[in-house]
Amino acid sequence: MGKSLEQRLKEKARELGFDACGIARAEVPERAKKALIDFVRQGFHGTMEWMETTLERRIDPKRLMPEARSAVVCAMSYAPPPELDPLERVQDPHLGNISVYALGKDYHDVVKGRLKHLAQWLVSQTKQDVKVFVDTAPLMERALAQQAGIGWRGKHTCIVSRELGDWFFIGVILTAAELAPDAPERNHCGTCTRCLDICPTNAFLGPRKLDARRCISYLTIEHKGPIERDLRPLMGNRVFGCDDCLAICPWNKFAKPPRDERLKPKEHLKHTPLEELLALDEQAFRRMFAGTPVRRAGFERFLANACIAAGNSGDAAFVVPLKRLLSENTPPLARAMAVWALSRLLPDAEFIALRAAHLPEEEDPLVRGEWLAAGVR
Repeated sequence: MGKSLEQRLKEKARELGFDACGIARAEVPERAKKALIDFVRQGFHGTMEWMETTLERRIDPKRLMPEARSAVVCAMSYAPPPELDPLERVQDPHLGNISVYALGKDYHDVVKGRLKHLAQWLVSQTKQDVKVFVDTAPLMERALAQQAGIGWRGKHTCIVSRELGDWFFIGVILTAAELAPDAPERNHCGTCTRCLDICPTNAFLGPRKLDARRCISYLTIEHKGPIERDLRPLMGNRVFGCDDCLAICPWNKFAKPPRDERLKPKEHLKHTPLEELLALDEQAFRRMFAGTPVRRAGFERFLANACIAAGNSGDAAFVVPLKRLLSENTPPLARAMAVWALSRLLPDAEFIALRAAHLPEEEDPLVRGEWLAAGVR
């Protein structure tokens, strides 16, 4: 007896570089829909307005593809090498820490390219229409991944796998073909709460309940405007994303290194001195992070994050590069965060003198607000 279409599909997925592949019906469980609706209604999505405007489409895959019957969910590992332990990197105040997933080539390009090949193969076998999704459309990939047996939704809200830990990307193919679904994966977190306990900003209200407005990944990438003053000291040296809740998960003992070389950390990003990041102009920023997810934050947001990290370092060596950023050529958000950082690194008398020199000439209301709000110790 020959292999089923579903078996051949999964074999083809692994041949193309995916570490796991599962099948679900093209529908989201009611509990997952309710959880997302509650998340948005309570305002936990912060300034991510797109989550609210796309909510109705997001909870129903058929809004994206009315003829969809099945969802093929694939996972691709991006686990960091041992020498790039994320929990060690956040202890170095002279390093601008960047989330592991952003150290290699943009996963959207890598995963989507492989997924399109798999989708083409599926069309050749079924003669049915398909659509491919990699984190850029209003689709609940995590809910579908659990239904497809890829893993379960961990207490940190990300999908955890017994074979891959939680270091992996997810891609989805919606297809009009009727495929036999896999059994959903059940929860294996047990009583463990390491991911909740380690969060630097206490962003978790409980298991699987995240307030994105306090999440460093959201704050350093998606958030619009200045980060709240009480959260800045908790960010440490994190300038793009945060891996703490992922890195602490004990299931990562089964994590596998990326099979695709493009997802491995780029050599020049394995060590990113904070001083070097503070010296970037927009052109240099684009060059340094070309082809990586870091460019998603934008130069102004990224430079502002670097200023906050410098302010958290406790090292007066950063005073000189921060003072350079007080120039009117520096984008206002970054300039404002440079003011905040200097207020933490300079003795009171020096900061007061600096404020007296710069405040009268400052016209931007955000930067003026930081000069006036910065208290002396």
